[in-house]
Formats: sequence, C-alpha cells, structure tokens
Amino acid sequence: MWTGGPRWAAGPHARAPALEWTGCARTGGPADQECADLTVPLDHTDPGGPAVTVGVSRVPGGRPAAERRGTLLVIAGGPGGSGIKRLAEKGEALRQRTGGRYDLVAMDPRGVGRSTRASCGLGPQDRMLTALRPWPDGAGRIGESTARARRTAEACGRNGGALLRSLSTADQVRDIERFRQALGAEKLSAWGISYGAYVGAVYAQKYPHRTDRWVLDSVGDPDPALVSRAWMANTSQAVEERFPDFARWAADPARENEPGHGDGPGRGDGPGHGRPGGGLRLAERPEDVRPLFLSLAARLDRAPRPSATPGVPLTGNTLRQALHLALYSEAGFAGLARLLQEVQDPRARPVLPAELTAPVPDEDVAVMVAVVCNDVRWPGRIPEYERAVAADRARYPLTAGMPANLLPCAFWKDAPAEEPTRITDDGPSNLLLVQSLRDPATPHFGAVRMREALGRRARMVSVDRGGHGVYLGVGDACSDAAVTRFLTTGERPETDIRCPAPGPARGADG
Repeated sequence: MWTGGPRWAAGPHARAPALEWTGCARTGGPADQECADLTVPLDHTDPGGPAVTVGVSRVPGGRPAAERRGTLLVIAGGPGGSGIKRLAEKGEALRQRTGGRYDLVAMDPRGVGRSTRASCGLGPQDRMLTALRPWPDGAGRIGESTARARRTAEACGRNGGALLRSLSTADQVRDIERFRQALGAEKLSAWGISYGAYVGAVYAQKYPHRTDRWVLDSVGDPDPALVSRAWMANTSQAVEERFPDFARWAADPARENEPGHGDGPGRGDGPGHGRPGGGLRLAERPEDVRPLFLSLAARLDRAPRPSATPGVPLTGNTLRQALHLALYSEAGFAGLARLLQEVQDPRARPVLPAELTAPVPDEDVAVMVAVVCNDVRWPGRIPEYERAVAADRARYPLTAGMPANLLPCAFWKDAPAEEPTRITDDGPSNLLLVQSLRDPATPHFGAVRMREALGRRARMVSVDRGGHGVYLGVGDACSDAAVTRFLTTGERPETDIRCPAPGPARGADG
C-alpha cells in the first residue's frame, strides 16, 4: 500500500530559488506566456556542486486564485521535446478546455531550448533523420548503421562532458520536482504526451504525494528491463497495425475526407499536411496499397533517385521513414500519397517531407541519444542485432528491420547511473491514460502494459482511431471529453472505456 511521503530524495538541498518571469509569447501562442530560468544541480546527489539552467514557462489560468484548481504541468515528448514550445502550441486550447482552472506550466528539459544546451558535435550527415533511425541497407545488412552508431557514441563521449552524462529520465523527473518547489505548489497536475507520458509516470512513482490529476497520453511500455529498447522494438508491429488506415484512405481519399471519416485536413500535429481528396488515389482496393508501397521501396533500394532537395536522395529507407512520419496523423496521408505518385513518375523530382530534408539540430540529437543510452544498458554484441534484424525484417517488411537494429547505446561509454524505475500500483488512484488503438509510435499494447503496472491507480480511455497524441490532437469528442472532465472535476470513468470510431465501423484491411 502507498504510505505517502518522499521516496527519492537525493539528499538535503536548499529550496529552489524564486523565478523571475518575463514575457516570451510566440506567434500563434498565448499572448501572456512567460518564461524564466531555473537553476538546478548538474548532479542532484551533489546539490552544492555545479549547476545548469532549465528554461521554464507559464500561462496564467485566468480565474481568480480562489477559483483555480492549481498548477498543471505540460510534459512534452522526445526525449528532448521542448515543453515551452508545446505550451505555446496547446496552451490556449488547454486553458479554454479547463476553463482557466489551472496555471499552465512547462519546461525545456536540460540540454535543449532555453536550458543549458548539450552537444555531441556530430556532422550534418549523421544528424539526418534517416541516419538517426538505424535503417539496415537494402539487403538487410547493418554494417553502415553499426559504423554510424559507433561514430556517434564516440563523438558523444568525446564532446558531451558531464552535462551529457546527466541527461536521463531520472534527472528530468528530479528537475520537475525542483520546478514544483520553485513554483511553491504543494502538488502538480500534469498532461504528459508520448515520452513525456513516461516521464509523468516515473514522477508519479517517485513523488506520488506531489501528484494531483495526472494524464498520460500515448504512453509506452514501462518494462524496466528494456525501457526505450522496448519502445523501439514495438515500432515494427505498431506500423503494421496503423498502415491499414492509410491503405483505406489511399484507395478512396475523397470519401475518406468526408465528415466522420478520419481526422480531415489540418487535424493533428503530424507532418506532411495537405488537403486530401480526389487525384491522390493509389489503388482500386485497400489491399493493393501495401504491395505497391513495398515494391516502390524495393525499387528505390536498388536505384535511389534525386529528390527536389539537392543533396538528399530518395532511397528506399527515405520512403519508409516518410511512411512512419505520415502515420502519426491523418493529416500526413495526402503528402505520403503524393510522394508515392511522384516515385512512380520517372520525370518527377519527388518532394520529401521537411523533416527529411535537413539535419536535426545537434542539441536535439544529443539529448535524444543520451537519454535513451543513459536510462538502460543496451547489448553490445553485433551478431545478436544481425539475427534480430533479419527476423524482424521478415515478419514486418514495412519497417525493414530498423526497430530491431542497434543504436549508439551499444557502444556507449558510461553505464547507466541507476536502474530504471519500476512502475507499480503503489500510490494514489489519480491517473488517467488515453491511447489510440493504432498508434505508430507508442502502440496500444505497450500502453496496456503501463495500465496493468499501475493497477488500481489508473483508468484507461482507448480510442478507436489511428495516430499519435490523442488529447486535443485527433479531434475525438469522446476522449477529449473524458480527459477534460477529469482535469476539471476529478471524475474518471468507473472502469476502462473504449471510444468508438467516427462514422461507419471500419473493417480489416484485406
């Protein structure tokens, strides 16, 4: 049973200093958004030692203090996603949905954004998204991705320093606790999305007495023996389960854009936005879309093509990465369909999604790689990866073995400083999980494992849709209402529930 009280203090330390707020509104975001700098220990076990800066932000609730519920923390995904940017994007909608009952806050994790920035010193080619994802070559060999992983690990070990070694889920959670202290809040409510939902789960495990109303949106498998290794491995099945949604759309895009079908144009946060409709049909039947995609990817494996972006060729793996990006939201389907049409046109210079045309910023890469590698030890035996890639590639051809391949963690210099957190049912019953059934990044079966680990502490809302990020993201009235009701009244469903698909029921993809 949960007994309350702190479990995870790193030792006595001074109260977090007061925050000095200044305006930092972004275009399209809340006009009254403010930012401040929070000083936190580089090493929380040495509170008097070197310090780093964590950028934090707030959006006032708007109600008089006596009518406010408290403070709600928005935890962005990643690892390394900017909470300040996420608050700018969703703050106004969240404030309206919750009726101004909360002061909304967020932070940039150490390493990125307004915080002290990290670096591995990687060259641009090693920071392309298709390089950061460990795609085997067209024949399934992993020699090139192995060399890149080793090169990346060595660069991070050489250039990252103490800051890079401090980047972990555990330290992000400790930084959140430091932020709570600086805010003077007895408890926090939270909305964590994707990796941010995992961070939220760990915080709720380590500081249960500091949690109020806690929402975990699109969360991954919490298996403490694997953590991010499981998240990556689960992507193979997740993409396979999501692909039929695109196949149905691609066989009749005009119909799928009617009210009640999918998310429609402009919904969600996914890449490749464009208005769906006639002219983008790829096949007569949904079951024909999959072999078409696989044949085009195989063709590009054999003979890459120039794209509309100089110096960025269109390869089979580029096409597979474009697919994964598009599956995050129905808003990406039109762009993917257009790309597949251009691949079939020998005269075209295919236009790639913006995410595939330029390197990922160095600080983002450093934080993403460091957190994944610092959280849990990865195997270092290359033959194991070769066998795993071959098996995964045969079973899940859409992802071609990538999710089973190795990351720089296989060559990481430093062992994890502590064991990953085991999520349990030891704590207050104040969590709500919300999850789409066909999520290409954090699949439903992984979220079910989180739900099982939390036991009596949680309820779960499953949504019969595809895509990643549910609340205020896919336009689902049922799940949005459930989350809003919980945040505003504290009421959760009595049992786990499932929100139905919009419009006519969807069958399987032949």
